[in-house]
This record gives sequence, C-alpha cells and structure tokens, in this order.
Amino acid sequence: MSVEYTNIDLQIDGHRVYGLPRVLVLLIIGSMFGFLFVTLMHSDIASWSSACYNAYQVPSVIGNLDSSNLVQETGNDAAHAKVLAQNNTTLADQLFQEVRVLCWVMTNPNNHQAKALHVKRTWASRCNKILFMSTTVDPVLNSIALPVKEGRHHLWAKTKEAFKYIHKHHLDDADWFLKADDDTYVVLENLRYMLYPYSSSNPIYFGCKFKVSVKQGYMSGGAGYVLSKEALKRFVEKAIPNKSCRQDSGGSEDVELGKCLELVNVLAGDTRDSLGRSRFFPMSPEKHLIPNNDDWYLRYSYYNTDEGIEYCSDNAISFHYVSPNQMYVLDYLIYRLRPYGITGYSPPLPKRLSVEDNTVGLRAFSSNESYKPDKQNRMTNK
Repeated sequence: MSVEYTNIDLQIDGHRVYGLPRVLVLLIIGSMFGFLFVTLMHSDIASWSSACYNAYQVPSVIGNLDSSNLVQETGNDAAHAKVLAQNNTTLADQLFQEVRVLCWVMTNPNNHQAKALHVKRTWASRCNKILFMSTTVDPVLNSIALPVKEGRHHLWAKTKEAFKYIHKHHLDDADWFLKADDDTYVVLENLRYMLYPYSSSNPIYFGCKFKVSVKQGYMSGGAGYVLSKEALKRFVEKAIPNKSCRQDSGGSEDVELGKCLELVNVLAGDTRDSLGRSRFFPMSPEKHLIPNNDDWYLRYSYYNTDEGIEYCSDNAISFHYVSPNQMYVLDYLIYRLRPYGITGYSPPLPKRLSVEDNTVGLRAFSSNESYKPDKQNRMTNK
C-alpha cells in the first residue's frame, strides 16, 4: 500500500517555499494549538478563583433594611442578596463585639502569595484583628518579620516569637488569641459561639486535643488553637523564661506549647459540642466526613471518636490541609449558598459560666489531680 503526500506552497517572510508536505504543515499547526492549550490549562487557577471571588463579594449588612421595599420578583438576585445579608446576623454581630478574637497565621515567604493571601481574602476577614507571622515583610499581607530562621525545624521558635510580639503590641486588642496555619480554614462565628460561656481571664486554651506527649493533652497545631488572654500572659511571662520550657527552636510546635502551658497551669479545654462531636479537625473536610480508615487521628484523639459525618459537629470550627481553591469553595458554601425555602436555625447563646464553673477544671489541674472529661458526653458507639 502506498501513501500519497500532497505538497503545499507557503510564503514565509515574503519568500515562497515550494513543495512542503501536507503532513508536515498539519503537524506544525497542531503543535502550535497544543502548546497554546497546555499553557491555558496550566494558568494560575488560584488567582483566577480569587479574582472571581472578589467580583462577587457578599454584600455588606444593611442596617434597618425594610425588606418590604425590595422588589420581590422572581430572579431578583440583588434584592434577595440584601435580605440574605441581613438575615441571621444579629447574633454574629453581637459575638463579634463581645468575643474579640485576634487571629495570627503562621506563614513563610514562599507561601505569601500561594496560600496566605487566600486566607486573607476569605475567613481571616472575620477576625477582629489579623496578623500574618513570617520572616519577611510583605506589604500586601502586612506581614510581621519575626527574628527567627525559616523552616519546619524552627516553627517552635516562630511560635514563641509570635506570641511575644502579640503580648507586647496587641494584648489589649482582643480577649482570645487564635493561631492557625496558612492552610487552615476557620469558621469564626462558630469559634465565638464556643468561647462565649468562658471568661478570657481564666488560664485555658482550646483546639483539637491529642492525648500523647502531654499529661493533660495538647492541641493540634494544624487544626489551630486559641488561648485566653490569661493563658497568653502566662505563656509569655512565666512559661517562656522557665528553663523547663524548651529554650531552643527545635521540637514540634504544638507539643512544646502544650508542655509549656501545662507547666504554668493553663488548662487544655474540651471543645466538643453538647453531643460529644468534634469541632476542631486536623485534616481536610472530606477526610473527616468520609471514613477512610486513617487511624492515626483516632489513636491520637483525646476523646473516643470515629470518622464520619455523625462525629462532626454542626458547629464545626476548623479544618486543616485546605487548598487555596477550597478556601473559596468553603466560603461560598458556608456564607452564600442557601437552599430555597429552608431557613437556617441558630440556637440561643449559652449561659456564661459562673466563676465556680470556670475554675472547676483549673482547681483540679493545679492541685495535681488528673483532669478527666465528662464521661456522660463521651461518645460510646465506637
């Protein structure tokens, strides 16, 4: 069998080229289109996502809005968005004023644009104050250049310097102080709801509690942890100068923090909801919602729990290993998406704990008793 090659005459830069095989011409044209397609596919998706997100920001809450004056016609998304923005914000606005949270995000120069910027554009905007702790100044993030070396082996040093900076410059700007990574997603409204009953004048901190390495347990760094003002003061003023608190930059940041806080009688609090379900999560949402036999989390967890949606609180607070794209997806699903005809329900705020209730666990811990969680709320179906 023979193959006939048909030649094509072309002009290149004004010069006529004779006898160019049709197959070669098609190959050149195909290569050009293929290169263009690959280039477009590998463009910065995260930047595209953030641009789209910024173009469709949730409208600001409009005070004293008379919804009866809005045009209630089918498909009037603008009017619906205004009503939606007003709905169910009274409690959130109240908590924003009464439970002030300073958030600081652990990041590094390589992640400023790749990760931290997307934190700033999503959940961090709901903090009372946000600080990005790095080793270089970034005017977009307004990051703080801490006097430490960069790298995983220096995270403990960076954590100490970050809290020292906050203690010196921002102690009175908040009641609670949240540390998160640049791939952590936090629902601030649920965090304030959990913190509401507690007094920030008590030495206590919260997070995803693990049971290894520290007697009372310690909080996972990836899931984020939040210190009361008194806990922050004790850590900086008493724990860091104490020689029993690790003085070098090595060690796991979250474990070392747990040891030092235990040293100065800061209680590792219980963050489970009233049904015993977890609220801080050290992995991404799908890892916790869909059972995958990843038993390290179950082995480390301070409380008896399991994988699956029934073990995740309706008022979940944080997830870890969240990509920049997922930041925008979660922001949309939590704050914009609403199933038509279904109105969300916010339970009433819990009563603030009395001085006696606030100090029950603290007295037990400071008297060297083993602090044990309430077994009645512990999940028993594992």
